Amino acid sequence: MKLVARYCELVKFEHTLFALPFALISLLVATAGRPPARMLLWVLAAMVAARSAAMAFNRLADREYDRRNPRTASRHLPAGRVSTRGAALFTLGAAALFVFAASRLNALCFALSPIALGVVLLYSYAKRFTELSHLWLGLALAIAPVGAWLAATGALAAFPLWTAAGVALWVTGFDIIYGCQDVDFDRREGLRSLAARLGVRRALRLARAAHALAVVALALAFAGGPRLGPAALAGVAVAAALLVLEHRLVRGGDLTRLDAAFFAVNSWIGVVLLAAVALDLWLI
Repeated sequence: MKLVARYCELVKFEHTLFALPFALISLLVATAGRPPARMLLWVLAAMVAARSAAMAFNRLADREYDRRNPRTASRHLPAGRVSTRGAALFTLGAAALFVFAASRLNALCFALSPIALGVVLLYSYAKRFTELSHLWLGLALAIAPVGAWLAATGALAAFPLWTAAGVALWVTGFDIIYGCQDVDFDRREGLRSLAARLGVRRALRLARAAHALAVVALALAFAGGPRLGPAALAGVAVAAALLVLEHRLVRGGDLTRLDAAFFAVNSWIGVVLLAAVALDLWLI
């Protein structure tokens, strides 16, 4: 059990809450709130596997940077609590599970699974060559609602695309905020982020703009979503309020409450939206 717990800590299993609710939202809307149990199972497996593979690969790719950064030196790989070989095998296993889960959904999901896997894994190298690494992470998580919709319907539609846009902009914004704490380290190591390029205050302004656009995209998605109504739009309003709170916590470039802004606030946004969509589909 200790070994399982160690690997769950390695990939921050609890952070699956960032993308998973949006996959479930898309799946529920696509199936009028009644996804077949088999489909739900394989979507959950694909989501957990893809996210676990991406996080473990990120830890592998960044292990030398993590070793030199005082903030991250205690992570599992630099601290020696998980071996490089163990993390690599875990990554391969999670990636294989993702592809297998996609194959159990439909042929289209299976065909697209290597592309999706490439996007989520190669993000780990984005900071080496572009300040837009935040957007890359956003696009990686935005795969969740599109993939779930394709699993259910086999075709694209406006709802998953607008939802994906909202997710991409939301993640871009909060990753910009998260990157502000490493601005000095990134500059010293030659890593690229908007905070390292523009400074913390300007980066935070861009994060606010990204989050404002995210709310617009989610409102458009939920306003036009099949069988969605007032509860879903109320959920978007609550999510917008949470984002306002997030930016108040780091107002003026004060990063002393960044953990509360990043983890506590963002982990609730997807949950709130999922609950609102479920309310519309099941009760109203």
